[in-house]
Amino acid sequence: MNLELYFLRSSEQKIVNDMLYYAQRVDESDKTVPDFSHLSIYNEFYGLTPKDLGLYAMVDAEVAGAVWSRRLSDYHHSNAFVDNDTPVLNIAVKPKFRNQGVATAMMKQFLEEASTLYKSVSVSVVNQQRKIDFFKKFGFETLPNSSHFHYVSQEESLIMMKKLQKKEPQFKGDDFASCKWLD
Repeated sequence: MNLELYFLRSSEQKIVNDMLYYAQRVDESDKTVPDFSHLSIYNEFYGLTPKDLGLYAMVDAEVAGAVWSRRLSDYHHSNAFVDNDTPVLNIAVKPKFRNQGVATAMMKQFLEEASTLYKSVSVSVVNQQRKIDFFKKFGFETLPNSSHFHYVSQEESLIMMKKLQKKEPQFKGDDFASCKWLD
């Protein structure tokens, strides 16, 4: 498997739109993303403000997944909203690429990048131990009294948050490929 990670740019809005389908578990319903108009807070005009940060994974020249965040306000009514300074995270991996380390690779890189910009990130996680454990291995903690129902599946979900240690942006030496990371 040849896995490569790239920053999500505003010109790659289609990737965010396509991955929202999996991130919000619409693929497990008989509907489409437009059927859930409130989900537009996560993808509409992605990348056009400094409130957005994300990356996507390519496996053998095919988009395999994406992870992105957006700083929202309380008026957006996001299930994972904590405060105006904590971006809400979405992560998705296409079914055929699951259980191959794609989500782990994306999350490691995303958290590295996010730590240069934010103090913390939050995510709404369906209350299933496997999914909770995935985020716990990256240092996310469940917030008290954060139980809510997922927009699409109507399953009980929890808000998890990770506090980030501020880091300065760093280039990775001779193997740094600016075409992957710069607009």
